[in-house]
Amino acid sequence: MKITILTVGKLKEIYLRDGIAEYQKRLGKYCRLELIEVADERTPDGASQAEEEQIKRMEGERLLRCIRETDYVIALAIGGMMLDSVELSGKLESLGVQGESSLVFVIGGSLGLSDEVLRRADYQLSFSRMTFPHQLMRLILLEQIYRGFRIMRGEPYHK
Repeated sequence: MKITILTVGKLKEIYLRDGIAEYQKRLGKYCRLELIEVADERTPDGASQAEEEQIKRMEGERLLRCIRETDYVIALAIGGMMLDSVELSGKLESLGVQGESSLVFVIGGSLGLSDEVLRRADYQLSFSRMTFPHQLMRLILLEQIYRGFRIMRGEPYHK
């Protein structure tokens, strides 16, 4: 199975890059992992709703250019389905059994994902009703994918 983490913006924080590198290494035995970053747009202070929608649309266009028609797309969205770790593991396993060999997890920028990206998604996943920094979400997502593979294989994991 190939898993792509498709995100808006460059990751600058060294501690997050180090954590992500660790999970990339750990996930190597379970899947092929690719991380893709697309450019983000600067959001001016006091931006209007129309300006924010335009920014999301521009970022969304960049994201959509990286998604193939055959990819199974999971958008991270506050309004998505909330799963616990065992349920996420089951979802990943089920997708594999169904023949979905290329999963793309999409993380939007600071304003979230455009409606176009959400419509393209095959599934919307929420980690919480709380808002997390999109840079930190990359690390949290990778940890949960790793945990999901360990659960799937019956390997020990922290509960």
